[in-house]
Amino acid sequence: MADSSEHSAADLPTDGFDYEHVPESDQSFGNALAKARNGERLTVADGIELITTGTDVDGIDQSRKELVLEAADRRRAAVVGDEVTFVANLNNNVTTACNTGCLFCNFKDTAHAFEDDSDVDHAGFTKTPAESREVVASMLDRGIYEVTSVSGLHPAFALNEAHHEILRDSDWKETNYKPPERYDTDPGTYVEQMEAMSVGDVHLHSMTPEEAYHARRGTDWSYEEVYDELQAAGLDSVPGTAAEILVDEVRDVICPGKIRTDEWLEAMEAAANVGLGLTATIMYGHVENAAHRVRHLDKVRDLQERVDGAITEFVPLSFIHQSTPLYEHGVVDGGASDDEDELMIAVSRLYLDNVDHVQSSWVKYGDERGLKMLNCGADDFMGTILSEEITKRAGGEYGEFRSFDQYVEMIRAIGRTPVERSTDYEQRRVVDGDPPFGPELGPRADGTPLLREDEGARAGGDGLAADD
Repeated sequence: MADSSEHSAADLPTDGFDYEHVPESDQSFGNALAKARNGERLTVADGIELITTGTDVDGIDQSRKELVLEAADRRRAAVVGDEVTFVANLNNNVTTACNTGCLFCNFKDTAHAFEDDSDVDHAGFTKTPAESREVVASMLDRGIYEVTSVSGLHPAFALNEAHHEILRDSDWKETNYKPPERYDTDPGTYVEQMEAMSVGDVHLHSMTPEEAYHARRGTDWSYEEVYDELQAAGLDSVPGTAAEILVDEVRDVICPGKIRTDEWLEAMEAAANVGLGLTATIMYGHVENAAHRVRHLDKVRDLQERVDGAITEFVPLSFIHQSTPLYEHGVVDGGASDDEDELMIAVSRLYLDNVDHVQSSWVKYGDERGLKMLNCGADDFMGTILSEEITKRAGGEYGEFRSFDQYVEMIRAIGRTPVERSTDYEQRRVVDGDPPFGPELGPRADGTPLLREDEGARAGGDGLAADD
């Protein structure tokens, strides 16, 4: 969206917010836990009791927490068994240029710095469609199955050439548009980028609801029309990022320039309506409270009903606070606690009774805690992530390439079965035998390791992971 931020982090209170939704309920922890154990559909009040370990106690009750984690782990075993899945994927983020002004983000670089007459130094980048194609093509023979692409909202990005013509005649301040010739590098159109990254039957996972909004701004086009054209250009599925917290009173604080909750949901439903697969996320541990987290889960569960099961996985993303405006201006002093992370995973599993897969993000949690989440209700362990920039630029410490050998070793160490999967989980391959291991499901995969051992060390230096 246009840079419509109503405030900066420096304007926000550091002693709490006057929210309508607070973690209160008329339910008891014991009743909520019994419902969870019995597989009954939970209410928001149930979810609040579970994620707080009871509103009748202060802080997290450790013994109650363990009961919630146990219930979630049993539910995981009943729904998906003991397999832990992962995907051979590459992240290709097209640009860091963005004017949206989200206060939790340090991935972006102010788009003005990218203009050809700017003297502002920055470490950002923009890739042309040809460069994106080269990135993907160079890794296809390595065996990747999926390309994930989540990018900043570059003012020169348009859906197609017809969109450029509409935007040239628009109020540029209103539409956050400047023509490509104003910039050092032309990102091309969204259609051109989709065509460029859709190489050799690779699965293209891209175009979040926020990016879809950007691809229709200034027009009367529907989300269905936008996603239909992107699908024709090669898009296969949509990452449900830009969700953050699907409660507007929280969005007003952390991302007032982003689309509202209803529009995020509308875009996701439209993507499913044209036949695209979906994932869904939550980004928690900043200024929201437990009631907001559960209300977010409730909206995702309702959406899954409307899209007839198109959401393949739910991805809890713990807020990485370092180097973000919220932290730098003292609005937050950290992210979620270990207890909160574990309960977020567990209650996601218990509440989302119509979403089979819950992901543990080793980029957000690290290896040790990422493995712990696999015993709290999660069953997926992300992907190999050959490149990424989002989490690392926010101060994350774990954004590195993950090899198949590492996956197999870690998953077997906790007594679970490592399984290579496709993006939609329809293709699955148990990884057995002895190392070295490599992907076999990608369009050109033959079991060869993605990178040689010396390359893997270098890949960790620049690697990061998109919110999927």
